[in-house]
Amino acid sequence: MGGEGSMASANTTLKNNRNLLSKRKEKNALLGSYANAEMKDFPEATPEQLSKLKQRLKKENRRAIVKNMLLFIVLAVLVVSFFLYFFF
Repeated sequence: MGGEGSMASANTTLKNNRNLLSKRKEKNALLGSYANAEMKDFPEATPEQLSKLKQRLKKENRRAIVKNMLLFIVLAVLVVSFFLYFFF
């Protein structure tokens, strides 16, 4: 019958994986909690810094929107001109 080799390979793989699990050094490495973890202290942003950041992000977003619109318009013109050239 077909399939004996593949079943033997699957059984060997399962046996090897089982053996690897028993040889792990830290069996409880994934157990635990964050009760004793120290949190980092980051400086607070001033309102002036926040307003500068807000203005910079608005400017960047505006540039990205204009860039995307120009790209879309150029591609649309190319597609329409291609369509008109080949079909009319």
